[in-house]
Amino acid sequence: MLSLPVGLRTLAIVQAGGAGSRMDVLTRERAKPGLPFAGTHALLDFPLSSLVASEVTDVWVSVQYQSSTLDTYLAGGRPWDLDRTRGGFRRITPEQGSGGPQDDGFSHGNADGLFRLRDQIDEFDPDVLLVLSADHVFSTDLRPIIARHLDEGAECTIVTAEVGVQEATHNMVVTAGPDRRVTEVDYKPTSTTNGTVAVEIFLYEPHAMITELERLRGDLHQEAEDHGDTGLGDFGEHLIPALVKRGKVYADPLTGYWKDVGRPETYLQAHRDLLAGKIDVFDHADRPVLSPGVVGPPAWFGEAADVESSMVGPASRVRGTVRRSVIGPRVEIRAGAVVEDSVLMGDTVVEAGAEVRTTIVDTGVRIGRGAVVGAAPAGSRLTGDNVTLVGQDSTISPGATIEAGGRLEPGTTA
Repeated sequence: MLSLPVGLRTLAIVQAGGAGSRMDVLTRERAKPGLPFAGTHALLDFPLSSLVASEVTDVWVSVQYQSSTLDTYLAGGRPWDLDRTRGGFRRITPEQGSGGPQDDGFSHGNADGLFRLRDQIDEFDPDVLLVLSADHVFSTDLRPIIARHLDEGAECTIVTAEVGVQEATHNMVVTAGPDRRVTEVDYKPTSTTNGTVAVEIFLYEPHAMITELERLRGDLHQEAEDHGDTGLGDFGEHLIPALVKRGKVYADPLTGYWKDVGRPETYLQAHRDLLAGKIDVFDHADRPVLSPGVVGPPAWFGEAADVESSMVGPASRVRGTVRRSVIGPRVEIRAGAVVEDSVLMGDTVVEAGAEVRTTIVDTGVRIGRGAVVGAAPAGSRLTGDNVTLVGQDSTISPGATIEAGGRLEPGTTA
């Protein structure tokens, strides 16, 4: 098994701070990295577990939006064995009075976020800086990627995956030559014929990165800085293109499953993939997906329960029908209820005769007797318009209908 060189200083920053607006009502009252996945995990588990399995133990988690919703889950890094006396886990939140107006408060993109941390990164003085997002499903051993990054003298390594060209428009498209040297990046293009995209795992040579961030900050329009915004935005807007021009950016393809689950349709599709056996992230004994765990007895199924191609979480009770769905912990599906092609995050009651299809149901929801929520799409393809979302602590009245693609804000009574 490959080990990193003795004495190598690696630092990872998991950027878990965005508002997650693409997930709409599901992130009104939680940080997106805290979204449940597979019933018993959260999106944060994937980057943290891969880092720990890759011998990267100095990990900073940068949070800003709804940061308190992650505190209990993060538990000081303990679930991932990052709670060390020296180094290990560190939670980073926005600060006031830490510098000029462009250093204070909330960041305006992941490059802007790194700029605000540049002094702390410089003080740590890592040989390699890894930056990961927390809204993707993946599992990988990062050690070979770190080794190639060092061997090539790269200023940046972009970990990539292959997706359909339509999906690629939601990501940073990466063009590289036969030697894997990146020649061009196109950030969220309106159209493309290239399906190679960045998976939001970046390795930086810290000094080159900080140098470019500071140079770019000086070159960008000053109006942004006057409002506490450096104008640096996301990596794909300015930083990565600038580093590509320097000629030392490389692409490194990811092996195994990867999906950006930051939109309702991709979040539900990833659960479809999980049920279809297409996801390998839980299959690696040498890098388990660690989490705080869910406390509760095994799921219980009544005599009339009909469960097909589904996963049911701890302490859930099923008397009705569940098909091609992922049911989180402490969910009750009563006799005569039908749940199909859906994700129920937890602590929810689906009363007798209710029907739930192609829907993501947040926690603490009650779906009344005979209610109809969502509908099966005409084809197999998921879009934002045919995935229904029910915000947490909502109540759907008996006999009510929530049309396909509907959005219920948290705490709604419909």
